[in-house]
Amino acid sequence: MRDIVNFLFEVGVLKKIPRSGYKFLGTGSESVADHSFRVAVIAYVLAKHELQADLQKVVLMSLFHDIHEARTGDHNYVNKQYVIVNEDKAVRDLAQGLPSGEEIVSLIREFNSGETLEARLSQDADQLDFILELKTQRDLGNRSAAEWMRYSLKRLITDNAKKLANEIINTDSSNWWFNKNEELWVNGPEGTKRHK
Repeated sequence: MRDIVNFLFEVGVLKKIPRSGYKFLGTGSESVADHSFRVAVIAYVLAKHELQADLQKVVLMSLFHDIHEARTGDHNYVNKQYVIVNEDKAVRDLAQGLPSGEEIVSLIREFNSGETLEARLSQDADQLDFILELKTQRDLGNRSAAEWMRYSLKRLITDNAKKLANEIINTDSSNWWFNKNEELWVNGPEGTKRHK
């Protein structure tokens, strides 16, 4: 049980590790844990549309895909030109002693190989999360976000991910809550005018 508890404390570090690329984008921020959560949700959505995919594997692979960053930190494309990260060793070391340690190591290796449908869906979920963030930043006025999005779109693999990305691009990031219903915004949810 001690190894499991230590693992859970270590995973908690991901909530404190910032995703490093935003310093180059100039706006936005999120932790590795923030990112991993939505990647897992996106992976679930993608896997539900691929009947032959192992849904559980896709979600778990996506949830754990950046777990090594609890030990290595997050390295963006600029960092990776100068820093060599031993991701495999970090994953093996953090999973050592866990009852499910070999499964975690196997999931990460499969994700990195990109050879299975599950890995491709997980990789697409990873990119789609970034595309969602970039779209939000673009909607808020960051001109660089559109250029970054162009590269992320080229990394998508599956047809459903490409369709989803197209919808992301054509949807305002605030549409889900700000439906521009003037009656609601002027009079409130009960429909009564507020008096001064």
